[in-house]
Amino acid sequence: MFLASISEISTASWILSFLAAFVIGMSKAGIKGIAIINVTFMAIAFETKQSTGIVLPLLVVADVFAVIYYNRHTQWSYVAKFLPWMILGILLGSWVGMDLPEKAFKIFMVFLIFLILAFIVWWDRKKVKTVPTHWAFASGIGTLAGFTTMVGNLAGPLSNIYFLAMRLPKNHFIGTAAWLFLIINVFKLPFHFFVWNTITADTLLLDLKLIPGIIVGFLIGINIVKRINEEFFRKMILVLTALGAIIILFK
Repeated sequence: MFLASISEISTASWILSFLAAFVIGMSKAGIKGIAIINVTFMAIAFETKQSTGIVLPLLVVADVFAVIYYNRHTQWSYVAKFLPWMILGILLGSWVGMDLPEKAFKIFMVFLIFLILAFIVWWDRKKVKTVPTHWAFASGIGTLAGFTTMVGNLAGPLSNIYFLAMRLPKNHFIGTAAWLFLIINVFKLPFHFFVWNTITADTLLLDLKLIPGIIVGFLIGINIVKRINEEFFRKMILVLTALGAIIILFK
């Protein structure tokens, strides 16, 4: 359903939208790996392209909450390494993303996610303490993350992989990702306003009504994260990222 008027939204779409906002709040609070669920809910409730314009302002609002709460944990050196490549990926995505064969891209992305996850699991089992330092690692994953976030707000799994590979502690992981995605999502806004035309007065009105869902999800997410130790957090992100990749394949 292309959103022509907010009054046309069905009850089922409202429920899915609120659940998506709730998941966004939890994800930005630190429950990384579940963000793909909000993308799926929105894509079911609305047309896939239109849903990206609905989700993006919600992500910006949740990013602001995350930055305020986790700002003191931000590791700016990792933002500096990753951000330029994500911007490059966004520019590429805005140029060719609309004409990309969706099925082939999903298969490639899922294969890549599982390949890199396999390497991370191998590093963990071998007790390897070093992290990838070659510029190609950050540039490759960063560009793909930027491309996928422009095409379908799907950068979460790839960014999770990068920060896992860097072995960032829990709060540093969340705080660094918070600033990275606030910058990236704000950067994407003009493309959705003026190039793809997926953000309108009606989508913004819908987003405004969904903010309470973000707040509830964020508060619950913070309380969950506080109770998770570092080792479990890392394992949780690995598992949720893998599950997210499977959902990408079948959504």
